[in-house]
Amino acid sequence: MSTELDGLVDLSALGAWMDRSGLAPGPIEDVQRLTGGTQNVLLRFTRAGTSYVLRRPPRHLRAVSNETLLREARMLGALTGQGVPAPALIAACEDESVLGAAFFLMEPVEGFNAANGMPELHTSDATVRHRMGLSAIEGIAAVAALDHEAIGLADFGKPEGFLERQVPRWLGELTSYADLDGYQPTDFPDVTPIAEWLEARVPSTYQPGIVHGDFHAANLFFEHESGELAAILDWEMATIGDPLLDLGWFVATWPSEKSPALSAAAGALAAAGGLATRTELIGHYEKHSSRDVAEIDWYAVLACFKLGIVLEGSYARACAGKMDKDVGGFLHAMGLALIEQADLFMTEGVG
Repeated sequence: MSTELDGLVDLSALGAWMDRSGLAPGPIEDVQRLTGGTQNVLLRFTRAGTSYVLRRPPRHLRAVSNETLLREARMLGALTGQGVPAPALIAACEDESVLGAAFFLMEPVEGFNAANGMPELHTSDATVRHRMGLSAIEGIAAVAALDHEAIGLADFGKPEGFLERQVPRWLGELTSYADLDGYQPTDFPDVTPIAEWLEARVPSTYQPGIVHGDFHAANLFFEHESGELAAILDWEMATIGDPLLDLGWFVATWPSEKSPALSAAAGALAAAGGLATRTELIGHYEKHSSRDVAEIDWYAVLACFKLGIVLEGSYARACAGKMDKDVGGFLHAMGLALIEQADLFMTEGVG
């Protein structure tokens, strides 16, 4: 195994825990570090003929790393068997002494991440690529339609006041980055005008539901033989709130000629083009959901504001030596582009 995993995944300890958890015994084989994501560790392996994917936090834990990962596991457990495109949870471990952090096991998803590259079918057929965006919309609309209380998530979030809390919550997060050694707060633009715009236009009502929290192309797997969505990945920011934020997040980050800097994050998908437009995505959501999308501009601005601050947090940790500096620099550039995108959405709208 790569020395990169030394101290992160002890296979002997993992095997012993799996035995105690009643999972089929045997040697852990075909170990493979998976790419994707910028922080959490993903490891695929087989044992007794069954394939698993392990997910655990990075080497440098944040104060909430273990709690966040266990919340993600709980969400995946609730979604398992609900007919929505998400990885099925197998088991979770909250005992940090096993691997030095909480972790969970899930079933592998067969598919590909279009940000990293696409099969020949998808590269050559614009109709298939157009379908990819629409199928993603159908997937997140299906998640939003679930009754979160009926599947055991009544206490998973605090939907009351969800929208009103967003601006002060993320302004506070941005302010906290100043405590990280090596980070200069002046590296990030003043977001006060965006915050004021958002607070003056908070939607008056909404229907609570499951929010993925980071719904964009890099967190999706598509089927190899079609443009259909295989799975929505990375549920670590999931909560109960307003699912329209996921729609705003998706259209704000979806590749567009109007947003070349942000489109770079979508990699091969953006380079190929021939994709559904933001207007088409919004219209498709409206067809597959009972939710009112009239205020989608507000949700898209909030998405840019929030995601920009989240990415700046990664850059701040990179400045403090807590994550890869090159990755941090890339995410910083994406965060700056998101703030510019928010300004554009405030004046011109999403379409």
